[in-house]
Amino acid sequence: MKVEMRELEKLVREITPLFLDKERASMVREKGLADFVTQVDFQVQEHMREQLYRRYPDIQFMGEEKNNDDVDFSGDVWILDPVDGTLNLIHDYRESALSLGLWHEGRVCMGLIYQPYTDEMYTAEYGRGAFLNGEPIHVSAETEMIRSLISIGTTPYAKETADRNFRDFKEIFLRSADIRRMGSAAIELAYVAAGRTEAFFERDLKPWDFAAGMLLVQEAGGSVTGFDGNPVDARMRSDIVAGNGTIGEILTREILSR
Repeated sequence: MKVEMRELEKLVREITPLFLDKERASMVREKGLADFVTQVDFQVQEHMREQLYRRYPDIQFMGEEKNNDDVDFSGDVWILDPVDGTLNLIHDYRESALSLGLWHEGRVCMGLIYQPYTDEMYTAEYGRGAFLNGEPIHVSAETEMIRSLISIGTTPYAKETADRNFRDFKEIFLRSADIRRMGSAAIELAYVAAGRTEAFFERDLKPWDFAAGMLLVQEAGGSVTGFDGNPVDARMRSDIVAGNGTIGEILTREILSR
């Protein structure tokens, strides 16, 4: 079944009023330690599920806010995070995004990340490059850590990783130009693809956190690996390092794999 990126872009932009509804964003339920869900998450996911099924009834659906035991990756699968950066949404921090990937024949073949606050639409198709609002994007050409801006993820729902995380953060801060923390893995991956940062890393990301962003970075000329430098599987929870090639390799080889 042919999936048109322009049709997906149009569909995704339809969620903007739901995404920006402050009343729904204030309806919060705690799923776990530092892990929250709002009515925005549920309603955006349900809208996307219904509309995708209407257009593509043969494609399965994986979403953050549902039980995904029925998903069979031997077939095609949508991988959706309706709101990546829910805590940001709750605080009106305005760094949240929808992330949508399409799994097809053993890989993520399409990826889309939409930041409704800025109307930035990041898109990628396997073998066709990466784009921001229709214009080609590429990873940074920087090769020196001391001139690099590195985005970090704190894995806030796994506080037991704090000692290791903050040891890594300190070393990277001392060796780089500076570090950043956006609070949305999807946006941080998109920024690597757009060359705004040289690398991003975080422990224990879920498929919906990184499936679309991984393809974006790869199609923009960068690399996405585990902390050990090996390829990652978009179907599995993974520790993720995304970079422009050179800087990501330095992070894995000299810091994160130790």
